Amino acid sequence: MNTAELAETVAASAGLTKADAKKLVDTVFAAIADAAAKGEEVSLSAFGKFKVKESPAREGRNPSTGATIQIAASRKLTFAAAKSVKDKLNG
Repeated sequence: MNTAELAETVAASAGLTKADAKKLVDTVFAAIADAAAKGEEVSLSAFGKFKVKESPAREGRNPSTGATIQIAASRKLTFAAAKSVKDKLNG
């Protein structure tokens, strides 16, 4: 499912136009991204949690030459599904 398909589903279930539903979906995703950029955890009950995980700098190897390289520290967005979502996935 992509953003347009999600917006269509929201529009159908909430009685909105597709344009209004797309704005709503885009706003929700933007709010999640803004909170994550600030390092905040986003918890959506019955769905799951989005958390920012710090990945420290480390040494790695260039696979083609075997040379040691430095991999910079980074931040990653992780998602942990809620129990209700896990139950739906595993039937």
